[in-house]
Amino acid sequence: MNSSDADAPPRRPRLRGHLGERLGADDDLEEVYDSCGGPVYRLALRLCRSSHEAEDLAHDVFLRYRQQGGYDPARGPVLAYLLLMTRSMAINRINQRANRWQLMQRWSEHLFPAAVSTPHESAEAEDLAERVRAALAAIPANQRQVLEMAYYEGLSQSAIGALLELPLGTVKTRARQGLIRLRALLHDSPANP
Repeated sequence: MNSSDADAPPRRPRLRGHLGERLGADDDLEEVYDSCGGPVYRLALRLCRSSHEAEDLAHDVFLRYRQQGGYDPARGPVLAYLLLMTRSMAINRINQRANRWQLMQRWSEHLFPAAVSTPHESAEAEDLAERVRAALAAIPANQRQVLEMAYYEGLSQSAIGALLELPLGTVKTRARQGLIRLRALLHDSPANP
């Protein structure tokens, strides 16, 4: 050992060999990040096509990994798990972005019509909006919450389930029942011919 070795900071041990090796719940997040952060970021960048979004996604992947309390080594290599999680979370973000875009398109058509509406058309639109608001107020709160999250916030049913901590089937049932009830209320409203 020479004097230059004594002055150098101690080296951290490498992640047990290759990235494909299995890591357990006791592994340090820093060690996992140092070994898997590059591949996770590169996949996120390829899927998101924006360095800012890729950084956010990679951060969210490791945050979720940390919140889950580690990883079960019996499931396979941690890198494969993190890459699968990255892919799934990227697809969810892309779908949410598409849902938001569609929602913006629908609202822009209603807020900024192509032609100037007549007073009669404006009155009809205001009447329809009031009937929809009244119908929404008349359905059960749990159904209204799911519909508002889906249509006003542009969230997917799986994202709604995650936010409300509900099974996907429950979210789908509430959305379906809410839409059926809304249709019945709007169909039976007095302004409907």
